[in-house]
Amino acid sequence: MSALITDDMAEFKATLPVMAPLAGLDFGDKTIGVAISDRLRSVASPTTTIRRKKFTLDAEALLTLFKEREIGGIVLGLPRNMDGSEGPRCQKTRAFARNLAQLTDVPITFWDERLSSVAADRAMLEADMSRAKRAEKIDQVAAGVILQGALDRLGHL
Repeated sequence: MSALITDDMAEFKATLPVMAPLAGLDFGDKTIGVAISDRLRSVASPTTTIRRKKFTLDAEALLTLFKEREIGGIVLGLPRNMDGSEGPRCQKTRAFARNLAQLTDVPITFWDERLSSVAADRAMLEADMSRAKRAEKIDQVAAGVILQGALDRLGHL
């Protein structure tokens, strides 16, 4: 079992099952924010935040969620530098994708997540969320921003 991993959004779209929701992931050192789309792939909903322990446990939690929600594709936020180059955080994210792909056949693509946390924080401020609530929800809301960007792009392909 090994999933397709691609940076090409058109290739990713071509491999997706019909009417299957997508998952968006905001992969960080301490947490993984998760958002899930509707079956029509028009709206991303922040869903949960997984506290990272070690890869096998993190992957198990994700794969269980993917199976429960019948996820058809994974959009992983890629933390590029502001100049568009890829640094150590991108390498960690790509390594995570390669390891995850060994455990599932759900296709994986990447979405440039520059400023996704800024957008997520701004949205939560506008919703008048407390600082504690924002800290608790930031990763899953950032995952929602990542997934919504990818859904919008897929809708134009």
